[in-house]
Amino acid sequence: MDEQTPERTTHGVGPWQGELPDGDQYDPELLEHGDTRNVIDRYRYWRMEAIVADLDTRRHPFHVAIENWQHDMNIGSIVRSANAFLADTVHIIGRRRWNKRGAMVTDRYQHVVHHEDVASFASWAASERLPIIAVDNVDGAVPVDKADLPERCVLLFGQEGPGLTDEAIAAASGHIEITQYGSTRSINASAAGAVIMYEWCRRWA
Repeated sequence: MDEQTPERTTHGVGPWQGELPDGDQYDPELLEHGDTRNVIDRYRYWRMEAIVADLDTRRHPFHVAIENWQHDMNIGSIVRSANAFLADTVHIIGRRRWNKRGAMVTDRYQHVVHHEDVASFASWAASERLPIIAVDNVDGAVPVDKADLPERCVLLFGQEGPGLTDEAIAAASGHIEITQYGSTRSINASAAGAVIMYEWCRRWA
């Protein structure tokens, strides 16, 4: 093993071996004790603030919005996916509180903001000139593989069961859905989010 290569463990990497690296991005505690966080190798031993700052230079120009989600684990899961696909920001519309365990600490690296209602969210999107793309299997929705998916946009998802409210659907300029082949009418909301984000990245990243 190279003297400057950290020893790998089953849960990350151990203490830094050899001469310590230079750079403000490094965390002295992590260098001394090891880094067991779920981060890519590029960010091993980096301070959390340094990781966020670096991500901010590379974030994709799409946002994710979720309306009235009641299942906390789904919210955490979509935040985790938004981090994985490098979304700009996750917007929570309506209920503010959510269980962060499902995010697996990725909420520390992902921008998350709250909007009281659809009207305030739509006003923000208009001020940023970001089209709202509603994701729901409603009449008139276009399968995502055939739909226009703008580079700059907000992908809006509703909760499982009721889906998006009429107000949210009306606020959107585009309506897309995921083609399904089985007997169920819908798929898990956080899974749907991951599918759509991947499709955006396939086209634009």
